[in-house]
Amino acid sequence: MANSASGDSVVDRIVRLIAAFPQDVHALQLSELAERAGLPLTTTHRLVRQLAGHGLLEAGPGGSVRPGLRLWELVNRTSPTLALRQAAMPFMEDIQQVLNQNVNLAVLDGWEALFVERLSRRGSVANRAQVAGRMPVHISSAGLALVAHQDKALQQQYLDQFADPDGKVGPDDVRGLLAETAHQGFAQLKGVVDPDTWGIAVPVLNRRQRAVASLGVVVPLREMRLQALVPALQTAARGIARRLADS
Repeated sequence: MANSASGDSVVDRIVRLIAAFPQDVHALQLSELAERAGLPLTTTHRLVRQLAGHGLLEAGPGGSVRPGLRLWELVNRTSPTLALRQAAMPFMEDIQQVLNQNVNLAVLDGWEALFVERLSRRGSVANRAQVAGRMPVHISSAGLALVAHQDKALQQQYLDQFADPDGKVGPDDVRGLLAETAHQGFAQLKGVVDPDTWGIAVPVLNRRQRAVASLGVVVPLREMRLQALVPALQTAARGIARRLADS
């Protein structure tokens, strides 16, 4: 496969181009897309034209570019999270019906929690977790629930590479959070992402008792009914796990 002068392949450049679209931004100007992808404008123009021919990107008026409908179709048709989302949705709807607040479903991708589904209603508290959005493990109850229920070797890999950009949290702090989460069976973070919210998450465990996903809620900080929230989430997580095992 042909490489550019910088050594990256055509596939590398296409991935950088598609990944350059930020969350909640529907379109970018061609020049901005090139800058975000770190590609020459001429290369970006050529790749956009080729990808648009396959419906993976769409070129709009005034030089704007947005992801194409074909890209959405392919991702949703073949996504490895499709079975997970289908298994989880009835339980997520039940939890939301009771709480009338945000309910999230996440998986571990690299060292981040990747949110694959979210339910919310008007009047829910602020929730920074968006579908297809990511959060670092250490600031997300979903991420802590995921990593705390992995094998020790993977946890150590995570701690070995851990670095907080703000310098406020160290590996020992995260180690303590993971140990606490594993011990109590759920993760909770109060006012970390948003000062007025409280994130609570439980793992969805496979037969080896490893987390394949996490199910979480974001509730007002004044909502202190752990004794009611956690059992409901754990019951739902077990139901999701059974559905996955039977699928």
